Amino acid sequence: MSESATKSSSRVTLHDGHTMPWIGLGVWQTPPAETKSVVEMAISLGYKAVDTAVLYKNEEGVGAALRYHPEVFVTTKLWNDDQGFDATLKAFDKSAHNLQRDVVDLYLIHWPMAEKGLYLESWKALIRLRDEGRIKSIGVSNFQEEHLQRLIDETGEAPVINQIELHPYFQQEKLRAFHKRHQIQTEAWRPLGKGLLLEEPVIGRLARKYGKTPAQVILRWHLQNNIMVIPKSVHEQRLKENIDLFDFTLSQEDLEEIRSLDRVDGRMGPDPANPKF
Repeated sequence: MSESATKSSSRVTLHDGHTMPWIGLGVWQTPPAETKSVVEMAISLGYKAVDTAVLYKNEEGVGAALRYHPEVFVTTKLWNDDQGFDATLKAFDKSAHNLQRDVVDLYLIHWPMAEKGLYLESWKALIRLRDEGRIKSIGVSNFQEEHLQRLIDETGEAPVINQIELHPYFQQEKLRAFHKRHQIQTEAWRPLGKGLLLEEPVIGRLARKYGKTPAQVILRWHLQNNIMVIPKSVHEQRLKENIDLFDFTLSQEDLEEIRSLDRVDGRMGPDPANPKF
């Protein structure tokens, strides 16, 4: 694990020079009516980043919670129906309005949707918005190597982040190696594997060894592999636990044991090559 990831207040330096926290609050499936109070609670507990998306239908709740917290890093995402150059510009305007932000910290293309053939034009729109100063950093989510390579080849611009499904049952080592070669930061969604990993015996044994919860062991594994995380919870105790990761370190032997949990069929969410939306 890098030296910069040893404190809860530390931040990742992206290849564009901007920084963001290692841990953020994910609000996927957080009910819109509850989002404002959940985000406010998370901020009070020390969270410095929130990850939302048009799809989640709770950008407004995030915006309301962050109205007086400009220091909190906010990420949102372009939905599939809004891909294309002009459509992306319009979609971003709406998201920025919902978030009550003149400048959004990080904007991602949510899925490549290669069959639509529009993600490159959407990427060019993100570059324009960044160059205009409306977005600080631009990235993608759920992109595979061929999608990333096309962006780089066609525009000379690599995303600062690719947010992907990643957990001990689905470790995506090949894609992470591509990210490293191109200075693309890996960020994990579903880092706890839909909760299934909480029952994994290896994780349970390590949790007992360190006096931590299974979730804390899993999230610590991500951080020690230089993977950012955005765990989701609406419960105060779990929110506290999910950022209490910096008073223990998994040994190399522990890391290798967790690495052995990787499965060929470990993906739990949609396949970016055929997402079937």
